[in-house]
Amino acid sequence: MIHDPRLSVEIAGVPFNNPVIGASGTFGYGLEFAELIDLNRLGGFCTKGLSARPMAGNPPVRIVETHGGMLNAIGLQNVGARAFVDEKLPLIRRYNTRVIANVFGYSESDYLETIKILNDGEGISFYELNISCPNVKEGGAIIGNSAVAAARLTEAARRLSTRPLIVKLSPNVTNIADIARAIAAAGADALSLINTIVGMSIDINSRKPRLSYKTGGLSGPAIRPIAVRMVYETAQAVGVPLIGIGGIASAMDAIEFLIAGAAAVQIGTANYYDPQVTMKVIDGLSAYCDEKKIDHISQLTGSISL
Repeated sequence: MIHDPRLSVEIAGVPFNNPVIGASGTFGYGLEFAELIDLNRLGGFCTKGLSARPMAGNPPVRIVETHGGMLNAIGLQNVGARAFVDEKLPLIRRYNTRVIANVFGYSESDYLETIKILNDGEGISFYELNISCPNVKEGGAIIGNSAVAAARLTEAARRLSTRPLIVKLSPNVTNIADIARAIAAAGADALSLINTIVGMSIDINSRKPRLSYKTGGLSGPAIRPIAVRMVYETAQAVGVPLIGIGGIASAMDAIEFLIAGAAAVQIGTANYYDPQVTMKVIDGLSAYCDEKKIDHISQLTGSISL
């Protein structure tokens, strides 16, 4: 059985075979995993962040291993939205999985230009806005750190988009529920959370930062308790579907996010050291349903007992 019907989920009216999604930045354009896993079994995947024009990203060193995770400062290297539509999508469409195009920019016009290009692409199910980028037109302020700026971008993207819109929340904020409420009110169809946490690592011999960019995004198991807490808080604040992200490496990790309030999960860093992890999590969810006699995985969403 390639798909367990108990694991099917629906997000903003779009059906997924299961709630397991490859996270942006760790899953390439999906094609890189085609010989490593059965993409047809995967609920879906998020592309690398796409911009209107190609980007080379930051110079190395761009990844540093840390205790319980990793720091990355890739710099959003990507082929550009047009190349993705023309060269990658035709190959991706061979597989029965949901494609979520992650979109980023350094101003509202950047995001909208990218979405306009992606609107031409057949086979995209969602857009996921990465709002953890500095707005260069507003002094470098992070868009996702301001409820007003995030809501304004969401509203503009929602008007232009021909697909449902996921907004990916930054954890580097004072109150994530306030940001979530503003974005949901502005028209987001779903929210994904959390993005990476800003961190730093220093070489004690050279006394220099290990990353060429100095700081980077911390991901992996070390951030999972923070991510679970933020999913729970956000689930109390908004009614739109949530997709949990942060250090998931097993079915038990994924189930924790579902109980906290997520309808689906994204798996990121674990793909680097275990390319089969998404398949293992799908199998583990089925086994959990067997063990607990659960009729459907959606029964877990928000089932936390307080």
